Amino acid sequence: APAGTLPGVSSFQLHFADHDILTPGDAPDVLVAMNPAALKANLPDLPRGAQIIVNTDEFTKRAMAKVGYAASPLEDGSLDAYRVHPVPLTTLTIEALKDSGLARRDAERAKNMFALGLLSWM
Repeated sequence: APAGTLPGVSSFQLHFADHDILTPGDAPDVLVAMNPAALKANLPDLPRGAQIIVNTDEFTKRAMAKVGYAASPLEDGSLDAYRVHPVPLTTLTIEALKDSGLARRDAERAKNMFALGLLSWM
């Protein structure tokens, strides 16, 4: 499916704990939405009060229109039941790697690792 559309969304689940985890998991406590499609596709799985980390760099008018958002969910109050953390993940990743010699496309791919590090820190 085309990037940025609902059928094109992929996701994975990580389990962090100080004890063995023996179940596949229930509703997630945190969603990292790398783009509007990921938010729209995975929001129904989140319980009220869950945390959402949003890559604000990807919430452009065009990207939101692709998945049917008439207004930004970051501004229209539709996420008021959640704890939203707006983070410019793409910008921060590119900035962190700017002296590494990596091309911009490589830095774009590294944002998943950047997000994982952010979650570990939290």
